[in-house]
Amino acid sequence: MNGGKGERSYTNNCLLQKKLMLKAKPILEETIMRLYRDFSPNCMKVTNLGCSVGPNALLVISNIIDIVNTACTSLNREPPKFQFYLNDLFGNGFNTIFKSLPNFYTRLVEDKGHKFGPCFVNATPGSFYGRLFPSNSINLFHSSNSLHWLSQDPLLGLTEEEKSLNKGNCHLVSTSPLE
Repeated sequence: MNGGKGERSYTNNCLLQKKLMLKAKPILEETIMRLYRDFSPNCMKVTNLGCSVGPNALLVISNIIDIVNTACTSLNREPPKFQFYLNDLFGNGFNTIFKSLPNFYTRLVEDKGHKFGPCFVNATPGSFYGRLFPSNSINLFHSSNSLHWLSQDPLLGLTEEEKSLNKGNCHLVSTSPLE
C-alpha cells in the first residue's frame, strides 16, 4: 500500500474499495437503524478499523452521518454528536488523512448545512488484534476492506479443536456457535 497522493497511491487507486463500501451500505443502514431504534446514543462513537489513507475513510464518516440523520428523522429524535476513531497500523501512514480534514469539515457543512451534530475525528493507530478501546466505549465498529490485508494469522493462538471447528472462517471466539 502506497500512502500519499502519487500515481500509485492508495488515494488514487481505491475505486474498487469504494464500490464495495457502497454495495454494503444497505447493511450499514439497517444496523444503524436498529441501533437508534433500540439505544439512541446522544454521542455516536464509531471506529473505522483498517481505514487506510484514502478518501474512503472520510466517505464512511459522511455516509454514517447521513444514515444516522435519516434514522433520527424517521424516529423523531435529535441528531447526536459524532466521534469517529480512524484506525490503521502505525506504519501505514494513515495519519496523512488528517490533512484532508479541514476541507472535509467545510464540505460537510456545505452539503448537510448544520443538520448534524458536532463531528470529531480522532486517530487510533494500532492493530485490532489487541484492545484499542475501553469496554462499552464504541457504538459501531466499521471495517469495509481491511480483512484481506490481515497482519496476523487469524487462527494463531487457537487450539486444534477451535481450528477444526473454524473450517476456514476468519473469526472464531468462545461465544461463536459450534456449527
